[in-house]
Amino acid sequence: MSETIAKKTVAVCDTQPVTAEGLRMLIDASPDLEFTEAVGALEAGTELARSNSAGVLIVDKGFGMQAVLDWLHDLKLAEHAPATVVWGVSMTEAEALRLLQAGARGILRKSVNPDVLILCLRTVANGGTWMDEEVFRKSMRVDRSARTDLTPREHQVLELVEQGFKNKEIATELGIRPGTVKIHLKHIFEKTGVRGRYGLALTGLKEKGVVSISSQTAIAS
Repeated sequence: MSETIAKKTVAVCDTQPVTAEGLRMLIDASPDLEFTEAVGALEAGTELARSNSAGVLIVDKGFGMQAVLDWLHDLKLAEHAPATVVWGVSMTEAEALRLLQAGARGILRKSVNPDVLILCLRTVANGGTWMDEEVFRKSMRVDRSARTDLTPREHQVLELVEQGFKNKEIATELGIRPGTVKIHLKHIFEKTGVRGRYGLALTGLKEKGVVSISSQTAIAS
């Protein structure tokens, strides 16, 4: 007698009903996922989250970046809040980092491969964090040397960048000048091959295993 697999439940809060319907069909076709509900406003998404009717909630960045950030912060106050995946037509490194820091568990573009979307939902539903590789692919094009090449001070600066600290805040924390922070960052960029502080922060999260980064070419058919 075969065991019944407990499906992970997924709901959608999206600006476009047609998109939500496409997600429903895709999710229901997966043997381990179950679509529960679709709503068209963040306020309705809040009520959906409070109802505890879904384990994962997909939210459209199209509602507005600041609106979604505020919504994520408010969601932290809800008891048994669902894990949130934010997706959008476009997504910058800065936006991805801010969303992760606000509490999002998954970051995707709407042009993502369906197999990647399903893998993201499974990862998030099982307690992981996921981000679409294409969001910060440009910052990763240069081969990175091992982080052991960094000096102890550069490691300190990097750790604070990964935590979202700005240059002035890093300077205050370490007791150095903001100009010195810029010099350290320049050396870090050169040694790691990562372009930009957001790329550094996101790469750090990946290397620490905090965030799983998708690679569409690695998704098995």
